[in-house]
Formats: sequence, C-alpha cells, structure tokens
Amino acid sequence: MNKTTKLVTISMLCAIAYVAVLVGRIPLVLFLKYDPKDIMITMGGFIFGPVTALFMSVIVSVLEMCTISGTGPIGCVMNIISTCSFACTASFVYQKRRTLSGAVMGLGFGCVSMITVMLLWNYLITPIYMGYPREQVVKLLLPVFLPFNMVKSGLNASFLMLLYKPVISVLRRSHLIEPAQTTQQTQIHIGIRLAAILVVITCILYILSCNGII
Repeated sequence: MNKTTKLVTISMLCAIAYVAVLVGRIPLVLFLKYDPKDIMITMGGFIFGPVTALFMSVIVSVLEMCTISGTGPIGCVMNIISTCSFACTASFVYQKRRTLSGAVMGLGFGCVSMITVMLLWNYLITPIYMGYPREQVVKLLLPVFLPFNMVKSGLNASFLMLLYKPVISVLRRSHLIEPAQTTQQTQIHIGIRLAAILVVITCILYILSCNGII
C-alpha cells in the first residue's frame, strides 16, 4: 500500500470517528458521556498498528476540543488517554497475533487497560478540571467511574467485533487496503457475535436506566 492510500484511509476513519462524536454522544451519569469514536480508532489500529491508533486518537480528540467539547485541554488529554489505553493496547496485541483469538484477546486487554488507567486518571485529574473535592471523587470511583468505563469499553469491543469484517470488506473493495491473504481470512464465530450482541444489549439497558428511561 502506498503512503497516499494509507493517508486517505486513516483520514476517512478519523472523519467517521469525529462524526461519531458529533451524533453519537450519550450522557450517562454526572459529566460522563459515551461516544463511539474509539471503535473507528481501534479499527485503524487493527489495520495499521498501535502507532496509527495513537495518531488518530490525538487528531480526533483535538478536533473535538476545538469544536464541540467544553472541557478544554485537560478534557482533550483525558480523551486521548482513554482512547489510547483501549485502542493502542488492543491493536498492539492484535498486531502480534493476527487471528480471531488475537482480536478477542486484544479487545479484552484493551477493556482491562482502559478501566484501570481511567480509574487512576479520574482520581488524579477529575478534582482539577471538574472542581470536585478528591474525597468525593474517591467515593465515586467504584459506583460511577468503574461501571461507566466497563460499559464504554464493553460497547467499543462489542461493536468492533460486529463491524470489523463489514468495514474491512468495504475498504478492500474500494482498494483502500490490501486484500487479505487466504491464511489471514478469519470468520467471526457465531458465538462471538451473539456474545457481542448480548453485551451491547446489556450496556444499552444500563444506559437507559441511567437516564431514567426504564
């Protein structure tokens, strides 16, 4: 793949990720909102590697800060850390083991990484940029920040498992990425699809309950 085609593909994925922020932000609890940009960024990482995921994360987070976000540079940094802890971890593992089991393992590590990292950074940074007393933030870590990051990472991983194959097929037909070798073609097992759908449904029900809809 030449550099121009790679740049076009990355730019397109960044644009989709940014649009996902614009139209897909869902408030959950307090100031915490879910948005699906990490799905496209992780997809870019799966295709091109963790460095690309880092690059995409910075680009999309800066665009978000300059246009629709009200949290300023600190919020931008938190977005980058959150996305990278998931996307870079998942894509790093997948680059080492480009199989279905490697993808599942990478997404699992990505979820654990994001949950752990964001608990630490919310403890350190939330009192600064939200003005909450640290003692209050500590009380919110387990009942608020932990389930939020579990839902966010679970949705990201599940949607990626459901969308990766269709999106990759479109990109290959458009000649934006190289065709897969026969030995690299992997069908997502129906059980994994069903598990991903179950996680999505569970997370959606949790979001609806947080917003008082059910």
